[in-house]
Amino acid sequence: MDEQDLYGGGFPVVVIGAAALAMAAGDAVRQAGGRVLRAIDWAAVAEQIGQPAGRPVLMIDTHGADAGAMEIALARIDAVATALDWPIVVSMAAADIDLIAAMLLGPRVAMLCDASQLELVAALAVAGASNGGAGMLHGHLREGESERLRRLNAEVARIAEALARLSVDEEGERRGGVGDRHQSFHAAPARAQAGDAELVRRMIRARRLRDGFFGGGLFEEPGWDMLLDLYAAHLEGSRVSVSSLCIAAAVAPTTALRWIGKMSEAGLFARQPDPADRRRAFMVLTEPALEGMRGYLAALRRLGAF
Repeated sequence: MDEQDLYGGGFPVVVIGAAALAMAAGDAVRQAGGRVLRAIDWAAVAEQIGQPAGRPVLMIDTHGADAGAMEIALARIDAVATALDWPIVVSMAAADIDLIAAMLLGPRVAMLCDASQLELVAALAVAGASNGGAGMLHGHLREGESERLRRLNAEVARIAEALARLSVDEEGERRGGVGDRHQSFHAAPARAQAGDAELVRRMIRARRLRDGFFGGGLFEEPGWDMLLDLYAAHLEGSRVSVSSLCIAAAVAPTTALRWIGKMSEAGLFARQPDPADRRRAFMVLTEPALEGMRGYLAALRRLGAF
């Protein structure tokens, strides 16, 4: 890391990723108007994640990372970033969507899937702008903050160890887990009419049918497409992983992830951890979303639309 990164201007960024990618990450940070405060390899996250002072932006690159090391590190990253309110920008491959979403999905996290350099720079610039003025160096810490951070790190380490033990215990006790979409958990939806699931699936097929006549990309409504898919899954008694929901959105994964965040902030989507695998989470509709969909289908029937 060069001296300009440590002492130059711009918002501070902590880069987490494989050492081989550090140079490219530093280029993106500088293009966004930031400076690399620290570059941390996945294996060193537990030791170093709490060391930066103030409120830097975390830039995480999952490419080339070992899944086991990444899972452990992400739990610690989430705990520290949540406690200290650090914004996060994640650049990941499509194969990492479920793991990242299970550990980090939230309003302070920008998720980019197979992103271009321009998309990454833009996301870092937005995170830096929203984080403006926050990033003190160690010499500017308020009295007592170093001790608070030390205690936080110790508590996070204890929680991480407990989670690791719990994961092993659950694996030993489990007698088959909850599967991905289309595996039944026999939940009968309240006030839903017979045939609603097939009706919603026909609506989804009709929406996809348009692309065959007019070409793709003209009728993108990822929020509505995902809402329909989740409601159909709810009626069918199936679960939908984050990566599967991104496919249902019929847009680029980064766009789908942004809409999942938006719909979650609107109180329509909720994340549920997979009880059989903490590396994956399911997306479900909240009760207000379910009520809205029931009312919408009832209104369509009154209009004779279906």
